[in-house]
Amino acid sequence: MTIFGLVYAMSPSTVRTYLTSDGLRLHFRHWPAAGKVRGVVVALHGIQSHSGWYEHSSQQMAAAGFEVYFADRRGAGLNEIGRGHADHGERLLNDVRQLIRLVRREHSGVRLSLLGLSWGGKTAAALACTSPDSVDRLVLLYPGLVPRIRPLWWQSLQLKFARHHDMRHKTVMIPLEDPRLMTSVVEHQEFISNDPLALRFVTSGFLNSGLDLEQLVYQRADQICHPTLLMLAGRDQIMDNAKTRRLADSFSTSELTSVCYPDARHTLEFEPVRDQFVGDLVDWLRQDSCS
Repeated sequence: MTIFGLVYAMSPSTVRTYLTSDGLRLHFRHWPAAGKVRGVVVALHGIQSHSGWYEHSSQQMAAAGFEVYFADRRGAGLNEIGRGHADHGERLLNDVRQLIRLVRREHSGVRLSLLGLSWGGKTAAALACTSPDSVDRLVLLYPGLVPRIRPLWWQSLQLKFARHHDMRHKTVMIPLEDPRLMTSVVEHQEFISNDPLALRFVTSGFLNSGLDLEQLVYQRADQICHPTLLMLAGRDQIMDNAKTRRLADSFSTSELTSVCYPDARHTLEFEPVRDQFVGDLVDWLRQDSCS
């Protein structure tokens, strides 16, 4: 393929695993960089998706010289144990910290960008707040920091009750049954509907984990000092773009880049603008990267 006038070979991914601090082995997809390594990207997916949804953008980042380590969150994607579950937000953060340690061992001294998309955006932002030295740059793609789709008042009470009584494994359907919320492209709607690895249910423990992460970001947003790229979909019915921008403006970083694709729905990877979006993403990653 050709990027910025240069020809690169497309890199296939390999499925690898790493050991978490609580002894669970989790899967991730690794796209090795084509040619000299310009940087590393550690990526986190959304509530329903997994790393396999993002092959197109990951291949293009790898083709441009970036090592891509795309995690499957515990209980999601290729990880069969405890489907849809997490005990608490810190557990999810520790999983990402452990993967970053592996990446740092394999690429010492190389700039690391943490990329969180959709639900994974809250995990990425929370990690940037709590472990700022572990990452160099932050990429938030239509992040789940201020969702439009939230629990109703009685569902919020149920979650509080579940937390108070340590009821972590009550099953809850993910309220994203209509794939048109994700994308306007029929082919990709069908893929989402038929994907056997996509999550359809999560637990009360997982939903409370998400609230843990949101609370961390709201409380510590001013501790995000990393160069940050925020990419939004203008027709997003899942996330509140205006409130997300205001939250990002409260970060302490002096290098905030915000891009919005006005006609796109939530999942930019599956929208007609995906080549434009990936080109803009790669262009930002190349800024001040290893030459």
